[in-house]
Amino acid sequence: MNINRTLRHNLLAFVATLAISAPVLCAAELAVGELAPDFTLAGSDGVTYQLSDFRGERAVVVAWFPKAYTSGCTVECKSLAQNGDKIRAFDVAYFMASVDPLADNIGFALDQGADFPLLSDPEKTTAAAYGVLGGGGYAKRHTFYIGIDGRVLAIDRSVRPATSAEDMVAMLAKLGVAAAPDYSGSANP
Repeated sequence: MNINRTLRHNLLAFVATLAISAPVLCAAELAVGELAPDFTLAGSDGVTYQLSDFRGERAVVVAWFPKAYTSGCTVECKSLAQNGDKIRAFDVAYFMASVDPLADNIGFALDQGADFPLLSDPEKTTAAAYGVLGGGGYAKRHTFYIGIDGRVLAIDRSVRPATSAEDMVAMLAKLGVAAAPDYSGSANP
């Protein structure tokens, strides 16, 4: 009888552990076609952005990067800054995002001449929801393309920092994202 009680206790503990872990596993498996997790994140431009504010209005691109001021992230940020006019030809709001503190992303954006917002997620909750939180607590370099309906259209898990802007433009075209209605080369969003 003691063995059965111990076995039952261990089985219940195992099932409870699975139930607690399940939402985390689902978040890590964000896939094309799913509703993108909503977020409210502070931007390097002093504006707080909420993904759901764009729903029904325009597509969104969120390019997660590991850490401000590192070599690959610097190259990626410069690529997007130097080619922003090509990205803004589409009706899209685009951001880079990291788990860095806001002050770091503000300085990094200024240093790189970023004409688009860098979002900060220091609590790492949005990074976890998108399944990009990697070892060491940094975000993985993944780019999410989110449609007007709020669903994930594509995920680039093989971002090449040096060609990130060109790759983003190619993906936006491939996905059929509409041209900006009044494109004037002005700053995002």
